[in-house]
Amino acid sequence: MTQATLTRKDFLSVLDLDATDLERCLHLAAQLKADRALGRLAPTADALNGRHIALLFDKPSLRTRTTFEIAVRELGGHVVGLQPDVALGTREPVADVARNLERWVDGVIIRTFSQDVLKDFAAAARRLHVVNALTDEEHPCQALADFLTLQERFGQCRGRTIAYVGDGNNVATSLAHAASMLGVHVHIASPEAYQLPHTVVQQATSVARHGARLRLFSDAADAVAGADAVYTDTWTSMGHEDEAELRRRIFAPYQVNEDLMALAKPGALFMHCLPAHRGEEVTADVFESEASVVFDQAENRLHGQKALLLMLLAPTTPL
Repeated sequence: MTQATLTRKDFLSVLDLDATDLERCLHLAAQLKADRALGRLAPTADALNGRHIALLFDKPSLRTRTTFEIAVRELGGHVVGLQPDVALGTREPVADVARNLERWVDGVIIRTFSQDVLKDFAAAARRLHVVNALTDEEHPCQALADFLTLQERFGQCRGRTIAYVGDGNNVATSLAHAASMLGVHVHIASPEAYQLPHTVVQQATSVARHGARLRLFSDAADAVAGADAVYTDTWTSMGHEDEAELRRRIFAPYQVNEDLMALAKPGALFMHCLPAHRGEEVTADVFESEASVVFDQAENRLHGQKALLLMLLAPTTPL
């Protein structure tokens, strides 16, 4: 019997975990995935009994909202839907919203634009657990799903190399954080103006273990050469739609296609956080190929997030 534990109140960033937390979360996620077939007989089916978890989504969502709602319910908790125009609007300060909510619910899962808003929200309520379901700066729940998927395919990920090709955005940030903690090398290829922020490079370097290296490239082929997995994301993230045409021109050399995949290690995986735009950041033949694990990643959002909720809200649950 083991117990799920987490020392931090909130999960705003992969950096809120230490390496042991992250490894434990991934182990727990795999266990929860295996137990899902048990339904209501699963050991954690009532772990969140009597707990209320609010969802506050300021951005559109398919995978994140759906998997969090299912996760809360499969753990025996209750989902509360909040309207973003009320909770993150101009009616009252974000801190006041948080201080109200901590009187009623146990946790809030927030998907919004600014990481600073998320931090202010979490800091205002000492009892309320806050989870980052995506901001412009970070997407930590995606990283949990990514490494659960990689562990399923590779077993031991330590020493492997992931090549991320495209915008050095929130997905790339959380990928770099998690990979560095797990001893995984990351190559990130981006146009110069869209490279991973220097602060993220410093953060990843500071938590790196087992010799993990983060390297930045301007040429996609150099980054992908010999990689165990090739990862990409949409060239135009939410909030940058007015730049879409410009970005298509700038990122055209960074498309993941069969020629680029051929430079990776034989049997290399293709990864994408979705939604994908076939014909832009990835060709249809790569997206639909046997190398693609994109829907495994999507499925594993559920299991990674269930593990996270247990660690935050039910740390003494016997498993």
